[in-house]
Amino acid sequence: MRILVDADACPVKEEIYKVAFRHDAPVTIVSNSHLRVPDHPRVAREVVSDGFDAADDWIAERAGAGTIVITADILLADRCIKAGASVIAPNGKPFTANSIGAAVATRAIMADLRAGGDAIGGPPPFAKADRSRFLSALDETLVRLTRG
Repeated sequence: MRILVDADACPVKEEIYKVAFRHDAPVTIVSNSHLRVPDHPRVAREVVSDGFDAADDWIAERAGAGTIVITADILLADRCIKAGASVIAPNGKPFTANSIGAAVATRAIMADLRAGGDAIGGPPPFAKADRSRFLSALDETLVRLTRG
């Protein structure tokens, strides 16, 4: 069991550490640039090239059963779910085999609208409730994986 974090824009890194340490789960922070991580034996940092999707590719290649991936990237979530990983967005909402198809389709529709010049808003601002939901979702996923 391990946690892989798509870390460049992840707003819940401190929450990940807190829950992971409580469950003694290893965490790998994956980014395109050097990020500060706690000096802890269960935390590793992986700095990948700044190539397009380099962090996503690194994570997807290592995702599988027993892996929890933290990402807001819908296409990365799709790849990881197909590899058998559990995937949680930073707002605490899980990506599942049942929900990922709709998420990918919505992403494509929004990209088409933006490409057509339509002014559409982005996701809602990250809120305290999102942080709380994330803590709960990560804890529940770790418990579920531990129990098998």
